[in-house]
Amino acid sequence: MPNAMPVLIGLVIAYGLIRRVPLYDSFVRGAKQGLRVAVDILPFLVAMLPVIALMEASGAMAFLVRLIGPALTALGIPAETLPLMMLRPLSGSASLAMLERTLTLVGPDSYAGRVASTLMGSSETIFYTAALYLGAAGVRRSRHAIPAAILAWLAGSVAAGWACRFF
Repeated sequence: MPNAMPVLIGLVIAYGLIRRVPLYDSFVRGAKQGLRVAVDILPFLVAMLPVIALMEASGAMAFLVRLIGPALTALGIPAETLPLMMLRPLSGSASLAMLERTLTLVGPDSYAGRVASTLMGSSETIFYTAALYLGAAGVRRSRHAIPAAILAWLAGSVAAGWACRFF
């Protein structure tokens, strides 16, 4: 089966040409926006990764895993995925680094590795996304948006554990 990516790129280019979109200018504008986003999130990454490393080196993360691990296990979520679960609502890039670390430790084909991958793919960076979309819409008070998003994140985490266990 041929790779779909060249076909998709060709369709996008053809559509742009038909619509008379200045393709190169649009591409450069998008690349500039992507670089701005990367520069904007860099301070958060620089702050989050050392904090996580400090929590791990001090034993705070292991203590938290021991403390919350039994409840997570009862819900079907491996305790090894707790650091990723905690980080995912805060930072997509830092949680991607945590996913890599988790998969290195437990293996991608292990139950914990499958749950970690499912968690990563089925959840969102709640606070970044809420700030972005609510800010773009001019919403001053989020009211129930954040609590509802956190509840959905918790439900998604439990569903990830169950899905990997039963399917």
